[in-house]
Parts: sequence; structure tokens; C-alpha cells
Amino acid sequence: MSELPLWQLSACDLAAKIAEGEVSSSDVVTQTVERMRSVNPKLNAVVDDLGDEAIAQARAHDERLAKSGPIGPLHGVPVTIKENIDQTGRATPNGVEAYKTIIAPDDSPVVRNFKKAGAIIIGRTNTPEFSFRATTSNELHGRTFSPWNDWASSGGSSGGASSAVMAGMGPIAHGNDIGGSLRYPAAATGSATVKPGLGRVPAWNPSQTAERGLLAQIMSVQGVLAREVKDVRAGMRALVEYDPHDPWMVPMPFDGPALDGKPKVAFTKNMYEFDLYPVVEKALDTARDCLTDAGYEVVEADMPELRECARDGARSLFGEVKALLGDEIIKQGSDTLKKIFADYYKVFTPHEGKDLLLAMAKRNYYHRQFNLMFQDYPLVLTPFLPKPTYEWDRDAQGLEGVRETLEAGIYSIAFNYTGLPAGIIAANYNDGLPVGVQIVGPRFREDLILDACEEIETRVGIMAKHLFAREG
Repeated sequence: MSELPLWQLSACDLAAKIAEGEVSSSDVVTQTVERMRSVNPKLNAVVDDLGDEAIAQARAHDERLAKSGPIGPLHGVPVTIKENIDQTGRATPNGVEAYKTIIAPDDSPVVRNFKKAGAIIIGRTNTPEFSFRATTSNELHGRTFSPWNDWASSGGSSGGASSAVMAGMGPIAHGNDIGGSLRYPAAATGSATVKPGLGRVPAWNPSQTAERGLLAQIMSVQGVLAREVKDVRAGMRALVEYDPHDPWMVPMPFDGPALDGKPKVAFTKNMYEFDLYPVVEKALDTARDCLTDAGYEVVEADMPELRECARDGARSLFGEVKALLGDEIIKQGSDTLKKIFADYYKVFTPHEGKDLLLAMAKRNYYHRQFNLMFQDYPLVLTPFLPKPTYEWDRDAQGLEGVRETLEAGIYSIAFNYTGLPAGIIAANYNDGLPVGVQIVGPRFREDLILDACEEIETRVGIMAKHLFAREG
């Protein structure tokens, strides 16, 4: 078997080879930049090419390695950054034409922590306007395509990140998630991710002129997407470094205390009023069987008041968005986005005034119910969406499109609202597309979620290999 090109290798394997002197960071970054420039014109995942700077930085990393050893655990590993967080000297437009002149005066904590770990940023990835769609397209940069086919969505809002990482433009891609923006892209493209819980990864943009709303502060999190679970773990370990700019940040190690045996897993297929597609049911059954084979006890059990939590979470978030961002979306958003938001407000009637305050208070109740369930079942295996994927502009196709993409994402928004971690892993490969499932756990136990995801990945396989096999 011929040796794989460097751009196909995992971040963990690259970091080890670089540290041991088997390959240079210059070779790794150069090959990855060449790959990016070869495939990105079709995909439009990376919208700010930093390849030349990255190659120069890789040479400096090689010199540093020779003199004093690696900078950190990701020394010389190429990564991408989503274009809605600050990186010194680069624009932070958040997919909005009017914001393209916002230039970051300093690095956000994610960028800073990647650099501390020795990673090298090769580009910045696309995001929809205001990072508020289940697909990735905007008037500033255009549409990001799925690496699987031209019909399917790359997901949103971290669609540029998911498309880039699956196509070989770096083994780790930064993304973030306020209502599913890491997990929609992972489910759509077959990448792996874990949406961290509240307080895990520091977040702050030095270019910001005002604080975000309270719900945005506690629902939005920073994370990574990767082709392999071990790289998600490596990326997250790098990002949880403390930064005082984020008051929600809790400086805890990524890996929690060992349990006495494998955790018990609750398993549900309940999609409430939404029809579960057979290929998703097959993926759930496969994931269950993988975990059982790995020694987990898997028991059928529904999550308490999940549907009510999802509905309250969506209505509360859109209530805050309407109050704090509504005028700006009308002023700066495209006609497409304004139409989508009008449909959002019809499907998720925004909580306002006292109703919003009461709903936010009830968030504690939902979180408490989930915490009590975690006493018996530290992990929960759930659907993510009832169907495997959707058309790239499905959320712009009226009320039914919004219902199919966002309202059906009940197992997405509920865990943003409660601040709980949730991972996505592909457990089926159907008709040329991956099919993802979700694993949820208690706060600060992303490591347990990734353990379970890795057991599924070991048995089902890495989805990117299907993509690369097409290239011969």
C-alpha cells in the first residue's frame, strides 16, 4: 500500500511525526496548502487564504523545533479558523458584507490557544450571515459546497469548517455552536465533533463594541471539527486553556476522573412529531450495537421533557435575537436572510418581556431534570436530525424548510439551552452520504462523549476515507 499524502494524515499522527523529526512542519504545511488551493476553488470553504504566511511560519517552527523542541502538542499542525472570531489583522465579517472592514486588533482566545499549542493557521473559513443558518452561504463570499455532492448542504453555520476539514484542508477546523453550528455541519459532512459545555473554551472578540446577550453568552460555545475523533480530543485539549477575558470560563482539565467501568447509556429514537427516516434509525441501531459490543450497557429511555426544553430554548433565543439583533439583521442582512428570519419568528414565536424572563428561569428546571437523568445514565445516545441531510438551501424554502432543518433539531437546541456537551459521529453511510448520531453527557465530561464516539468510529469507519477513495 502506498503511503498516504501528508494532508490526509490525522493531526495526532502529524504532530508525532513532526516532533520525532520524521517530517518537517514545512513539508506538512506546504502540502496542506497545496491541497487547499487545489480543492477549495470548487468548495469555497476557505475564504481567506493564509497559505503563504503559514508556510513561512512553518519554517520558523522547524527552526524552533531544532533548537528547543516543540512549542506545544500541535506543533506544526495546520488548522483553519472560522471567520466569525478575531485573528490579528484579519477581517471578522461574520458573513456580512457590511462588516468586511472590521479588522481584528488582537487574537481571540481560540486563536491564541491554538498558537500556544504550536498549530499553524492556513486559512479562515466561511460562515452564513450572522452565523445564523443551518447552511453556509452569504452575499459576501458565496456558497460553501459539500465535499460529497453539489446538492447537499455543508451544514451551518460552521459549514466552511466542515467542508474544509473533510476535503483535506487541515486535520482540525475551528467552529462554534449556538444552536447546532458545530453539529449540523458534522452530521451533514461526516466529520466528528463535540459541542463543549458551558464554560469549557474561552470566547471573546477584541473587536467587539458591545457585550452579547445573556443567552448568547451561555448558549454559544467554541470547538473543533475533525476527520477523526482523536483529533477532536487533541483540538479540545488545546482550546481549554484559561483566558481571563471570558467570565464563564472554568479552568478545568479536559479529561475528567476515571469511572468505575464504562458508563451506562440511555438510548432513544423518539422524534416526537417528526418522522424518523429508516437510514437514521439504522444509524442509531448501529451505534447502539457498537457501544454494546464495546462493553457499554445501553438501555432504552427518553430524556425528560426534551421537547418542551427545545421549544422554550428556541423561542427564548429568538426572543433575545429579535430584541438585540433584529434591527441590525433588517439593516445589514440580505433579502434571503430577512425572509428566513421572518420564517424563524413564525415557527419559533419569540418569547418577549416577562415571558422571556420566565422561560430563562425555567432553563434551570430543564437542566436539573437532565442532571438527574445523568445520575443513572451518564451518556445518552440520540438522533440529531430525523433525516440524514437536506438540500443546501432548504432553510430558505419557506416555513416547511425551516421546520425540517431547525424545528426538527430538537436534540440540538435543547443542549445549547442547557449548556450541556453533545458529540456527533457518523454511524451509517447511505447512498453516498454519511448519517450522524448524537451522544450527550453531563457538564465537563466531553471526554466520556468522545470515548463513546471513538468506539463507534472504530467499528463503522472514518467517513473521510470514502471521500478520498473517490480520488483514487
